[in-house]
Amino acid sequence: MSRVKLAATLSDIRHPMRYIALAVDYDGTLAAHSTGRVAPETAHALERLAASGRKVILVTGRELEDLFTVFPQLEVFDRVVAENGAVLYTPQTRTRRTLGAAPSPELVRELQRRGVSPLSVGRSIVATVHPHETIVLEAIRDLGLELNVIFNKGAVMILPASMNKASGLAAALADLGLSPRNVAAIGDAENDHAMLRIAEFGVAVANALPTLKQEADRTSPHENGRAVIDLVDDLIGHDLRATPPRAPRREILLGKGATGADVRIPPAWVNVLVAGAPGGGRTAFALAVLDGIAAEGYQFCAIDAAGDCTAVPGALVLGAAGRAPAVADVMKALHKPDANVVVNLGGVSLQSRAAFVAELLGQMAELRAQIGRPHWILVDELEQLLADRGDALRGSLVDAPGGMLYLTSHGNRLPAEVLATVDWAVALGDAAAATLQGVAASWGVAAPNVPNAALGAGEALGWRRGSEGGPFRLGIAASPRADAT
Repeated sequence: MSRVKLAATLSDIRHPMRYIALAVDYDGTLAAHSTGRVAPETAHALERLAASGRKVILVTGRELEDLFTVFPQLEVFDRVVAENGAVLYTPQTRTRRTLGAAPSPELVRELQRRGVSPLSVGRSIVATVHPHETIVLEAIRDLGLELNVIFNKGAVMILPASMNKASGLAAALADLGLSPRNVAAIGDAENDHAMLRIAEFGVAVANALPTLKQEADRTSPHENGRAVIDLVDDLIGHDLRATPPRAPRREILLGKGATGADVRIPPAWVNVLVAGAPGGGRTAFALAVLDGIAAEGYQFCAIDAAGDCTAVPGALVLGAAGRAPAVADVMKALHKPDANVVVNLGGVSLQSRAAFVAELLGQMAELRAQIGRPHWILVDELEQLLADRGDALRGSLVDAPGGMLYLTSHGNRLPAEVLATVDWAVALGDAAAATLQGVAASWGVAAPNVPNAALGAGEALGWRRGSEGGPFRLGIAASPRADAT
């Protein structure tokens, strides 16, 4: 098998993938436990997934030497995490890196002395099988060691503390420059819990343990390799958009509804408009949303017109009043999965801002096509940008597939084709009703019935496209780091 590298097409850029990588377990998932071998059609599915431009990562409890024997076509994987997270292997360069400490010689000798057999010793892992787990735990206790004992159906694995499939997958993703928020994972056993937990979308095969099925975002109707093929088809066919998780995960907090319940939005594939005059709480609302995005592990880039968003903790601020940011510097920063970036336009002349933002959005669209990030992009003072040579910028906004947060003073003055891309509208201040009327026209629906009472401090009107209830009062959960602007 060989990797197929495909260049991003214009269609890819306009419709970037959310799920850039698949992390897959071996025994009981790719391969049936009874044979330990991967069926040809399952291997072909992995090739098809690689040809779609996605990364494929094997995450297994097996040792590398064993994998070379049972599945010599490891080149289909971009990375192999072996020994349950302790070894990282790059098939294309045939290089390996041990992520954990070497096994304790004292423990190995003690287990041998106590008659534990079979006993396998890898670069970091020590493994045996049920029913030797009691002897293993007693030996670790008697020797005073700090180790992690992990079960994989009948297997018993001993690893350095805090080392598991999640830590190994995290190392592989860091190596590839990818975020866990762009990963789907599939597995079958106890040691797959950690992997499915950090992935954005987790699938349990039909032959998985009941506890894994309960935690997974979905349970496949198929067993082993057939479940992998089914997941590959969904990834290639619709990027999992047609098969959402059974329960929402990592939704972003917008605020509180009239009953005090949280109002949340999906973490992807939606655009949000925030309209209100300066000084009306718009910035406080935006900062709270950015806080929520970062807290859930998503990457954002905030294009900030007045320096109001620089208060987000941990964000890298590029540019300042009198110093224009460079597009190249922004893109370099965004290549780091854990970097959130604020682009301060204070040093960019008003006449040049629209062109600068259009260029930046174009390069971010290409980056999204390659690695699925940044997950969210905030554009401040959108109305002003569009008023000044905004044709190129308008096209970038219309083509955006989601993950856009628009801030503007007068939402009803935005072009209809831009408003038509909005899924959630949040309107603040005296012009809230007018804003929602403009949104309604762009959505092709009747003007909404807006609550009569004036909005109080910390209140807005929220409206979700397609909702039956119409606009509602939204209590803004303002960021403690924001002022009232």
